[in-house]
Amino acid sequence: MELLVMIRAVSMGFVLLCVFVLWVLPTEGAGRESFLRNSSSSRPSSVNVGALFTYDSFIGRAAKPAFMAAIEDVNADQSILRRTKLNIVFHDSNCSGFVGTMGALQVMENKVIAAIGPQSSGIGHIISHVADELHVPLLSFAATDPTLSSLQFPYFLRTTQSDYFQMNAIADFVSYWRWREVVAIFVDDEYGRNGISVLGDALAKKRAKISYKAAFTPGVDISSIKDLLASVNLMESRIFVVHVNPDSGLKIFSVAKSLGMVGSGYVWIATDWLLTALDSVETVDPKTMDLLQGVVAFRHYTPESNQKRRFKERWKSLKSKESPGGVFNSYAMYAYDTVWLVARALEVFFSEGNTVTFSNDPNLGKTNGSNIKLSALNVFNEGERFLQVIHDMNYTGLTGQIEYDSEKNRRNPAYDILNINSRGPQRVGYWSNHTGFSVEPPETFYSKPPNTYAEHQRLKEITWPGEVTKPPRGWVFPDNGEPLKIGVPDRVSYKNYVSKDNNSLGVKGYCIDIFEAAIQLLPYPVPRTYIVYGDGKRNPSYDNLISEVAANNFDVAVGDVTIVTNRTKFVDFTQPFMESGLVVVAPVKGAKSSPWSFLKPFTVEMWAVTGAFFLFVGAIIWILEHRFNEEFRGPPRRQIITVFWLVPSS
Repeated sequence: MELLVMIRAVSMGFVLLCVFVLWVLPTEGAGRESFLRNSSSSRPSSVNVGALFTYDSFIGRAAKPAFMAAIEDVNADQSILRRTKLNIVFHDSNCSGFVGTMGALQVMENKVIAAIGPQSSGIGHIISHVADELHVPLLSFAATDPTLSSLQFPYFLRTTQSDYFQMNAIADFVSYWRWREVVAIFVDDEYGRNGISVLGDALAKKRAKISYKAAFTPGVDISSIKDLLASVNLMESRIFVVHVNPDSGLKIFSVAKSLGMVGSGYVWIATDWLLTALDSVETVDPKTMDLLQGVVAFRHYTPESNQKRRFKERWKSLKSKESPGGVFNSYAMYAYDTVWLVARALEVFFSEGNTVTFSNDPNLGKTNGSNIKLSALNVFNEGERFLQVIHDMNYTGLTGQIEYDSEKNRRNPAYDILNINSRGPQRVGYWSNHTGFSVEPPETFYSKPPNTYAEHQRLKEITWPGEVTKPPRGWVFPDNGEPLKIGVPDRVSYKNYVSKDNNSLGVKGYCIDIFEAAIQLLPYPVPRTYIVYGDGKRNPSYDNLISEVAANNFDVAVGDVTIVTNRTKFVDFTQPFMESGLVVVAPVKGAKSSPWSFLKPFTVEMWAVTGAFFLFVGAIIWILEHRFNEEFRGPPRRQIITVFWLVPSS
């Protein structure tokens, strides 16, 4: 009986133990599964990144293969974004502001943690408002408009260089050759207008200016470009700065060639659009190169590296169904670096324990009866922190060191300066905001203090339009300008100086001959016309003639005008070229040299007074000193010698 009870007790205990094990183990297993799920929740299985640009463009055809290559490389690299796949959502803006804006909204519906693009500055202004509302960082690899700033658009970040630096580089180039006026030819949109506005400010700091702004609408036809350049050719300045889009910019040089505006005396400066267009063509047409002879072009500088060389070699084998035969330009590298910037920032973001979550924006739910469902857009809750992580990144990419300053501009902006000649684009130097112009790569100077002094600026020899190496003067007398109006007094006396005449000039005289000889010494023609001042009955008032010049009724006055103080307050005079005839007569005596010449400045009386003072001072010193000073005692002869020695020595 006792044994049975014991067996039952043991059996009951075994049953309870099994129940406990069956209950506890699943609970612990569930807890572990929950723990693993929570620990990996900060790293989702995939994240989306949007990409908005124009596929069929010089920039787009290079950017699409670069994006695809970067996504492939990021997802294949096991050292970054572990267990998280990076997806990219593409949308074609099709060179349209409206389509681009709608495309941006469609991209944002995919809960993207960042948006790459757009390449258009105009679309960038609109989409930046959307990015700010949804807290989605907007990283543009091609929008260079300097007014796309972090002050107005805090979620906008540029992975290329701002045109603010390019326009300062062009202003330095104009100042380097001592030109003072330029004509700006630009596309009339945000990209063109804002870039040229910055150029005007930069030139003003160099005591130069934009004398004329020639703007044309996007998509302009050849006829309108011809009319525009014809009006530009009438201007005084021969320095042309061209800031347009790469897809249509070459039309300008074709028209300029037909108008004879690419010959000797002209200067053409192109922003980075020109090299983007040329780099995007595998084989440049010889006729195109002929149009561009002598042009100076700027391009974003990317330092040479093994990583860059490997990417260029790999580019030849990159194929894309969406962009077959995409050709290489600098924006391909900026697009590639942008994807890697997002990936590296995400790795840091996740390693800090941050998560990716979205929430509804109550402001977007108020449709007021509209069928547009903006409520489908979500706010990236951690967007502000992710933006800060991107801003704090510091590493080396294809385009060089990727690091941002406090204004969200990339540090150490630099540009290549290329001169297009018969051998193609040839680098003549570099520009950076650290050293200005140099013939050595900018990174060689970053370890040294900044030095932009004029005497340290260096560029190689440039071949200008017309295949000349002498720097052009940069200006001519405008074809539509008025000739110089030269006022000439109509004298009735002393007509040999200046008088009215029936010759081709209308005037004659000694003053006219001197002025015409000076004109002939100038290396350029000076259109001019002589205007007689006076009634011919009496000599005119020269003060009134000067007043006419001061009032801009005359540009110049030529004649026997006397230089007096009151007149110099209103006009500038040349050096006198006539003698007045007034002389001063003074007697001249022959001077004879003598060893006693040093006595001549003073009279005998003056020398006598000077000697008396010497004796008086000596006597005073002797009276004060001889009672206490042994040097002033002794025989009278010694005391007299001491007094005479002490007076001149003191």
